[in-house]
Amino acid sequence: MNGEQRREKLIKMLSQSQNVVSATALANTFGVSRQVIVQDVALLRASGFEIASLARGYKIEKKAAARRAFKVKHSDSDVEKELNLIVDMGGKVIDVFVFHRTYGTVRAKMDIKSRVEVQRFLKELTTGKSSLLKNVTEGYHYHTVEAEDEEVLDMIEEKLRENSFLAPLTEYEPEEINKNL
Repeated sequence: MNGEQRREKLIKMLSQSQNVVSATALANTFGVSRQVIVQDVALLRASGFEIASLARGYKIEKKAAARRAFKVKHSDSDVEKELNLIVDMGGKVIDVFVFHRTYGTVRAKMDIKSRVEVQRFLKELTTGKSSLLKNVTEGYHYHTVEAEDEEVLDMIEEKLRENSFLAPLTEYEPEEINKNL
């Protein structure tokens, strides 16, 4: 294995690990010295990878994802289309919430990031006695959506608009909704 291949595998290992990985462990994995790993990390940083050096080893610095709340309205039959549109564009549906004039904000966690999870969510709805949260506010609801960057969120917003899912804010809703995500 040459240096370039080793560095590709090193990035993959660090990206997949939830924990700090020591230089010694990486050296043993690749059959090289600890110093070679230190040099590889320096080269990867120079290439733009954000790798943190901690007391016990290395860790990829995860960039904070961009978040935005979208106010939407649609029929029950469009739930699948709406959620698939968001995940297909690279978004993760963090939650759903409504602004109720009496109860205030009512929020439920979703964490949907794939079509498989959309199907699982829809199946849970059909097998239970619960209905969609949007139905307590005549179909109006919000989704907090997380994506890699603002550009992806802009694309999601445009697709929601194209499909007539976006809804305007009313006078009793906070205008700066996205500041509190």
